[in-house]
Amino acid sequence: MLFPSLAAGFAVRSSGAGIAFPHSKDPASFGTENPFILIARVQVKPGKVDEYLEIAGRTDEGVQNSEPGMLHHTFDADPDDDHAFTWSEVYSDDSALGAHLANPVVGKYLEDHADVCESFSAEIYGTLGDETVAAVAGLPFPVKVFKTKLGYSRIKPE
Repeated sequence: MLFPSLAAGFAVRSSGAGIAFPHSKDPASFGTENPFILIARVQVKPGKVDEYLEIAGRTDEGVQNSEPGMLHHTFDADPDDDHAFTWSEVYSDDSALGAHLANPVVGKYLEDHADVCESFSAEIYGTLGDETVAAVAGLPFPVKVFKTKLGYSRIKPE
């Protein structure tokens, strides 16, 4: 075992063992109906962290109340840089990202954070449909899409 001391502290569970979802066997079949991860990296201007945290808090609450396709939404602080933060987001599918981008709460966030944000970029991990790739390519900040080559998902598409 590679990390025996670490593993000793965790109980091993096999919930779902033996369950295979048709979409999980071949990443080439991943597309518009599969979950994916978006990581957005934010660098806040000096002296603007408190203001940014207010904006982020309003946005998080608004997204939680209006986007059922957003499965996971957290705002994480960089342990080494007091001005660096990361949004960690898991979307149920491409339409959930479309709903997020069209959400007035997110539009207000992008508008408000422009004055307090030094830089903003996003990375998407997972296969997207062509329409979604085109939509993110047109966003006003850099987005890099990492297409799935290997793996599986235990989240069933609806």
